[in-house]
Amino acid sequence: MGGDGFRELKVWQRAKDLAVLIYRITDTGGIARDFGLKDQIRRAAVSVPSNSALSSRPVPPRLKKTA
Repeated sequence: MGGDGFRELKVWQRAKDLAVLIYRITDTGGIARDFGLKDQIRRAAVSVPSNSALSSRPVPPRLKKTA
């Protein structure tokens, strides 16, 4: 994967771009005034690139399944 690891993944790049867009959208209009909804939407948006980055890491030997 190279030096940047998960940053090279297309899924991570697109999910990050979407999260940035969602942050911008939730700063305007009615959603900006409803902190609970705004916070929940933002956390959901960030979870996708975060989970993609975590799943791109190698599995430690102690967690690998043995046949």
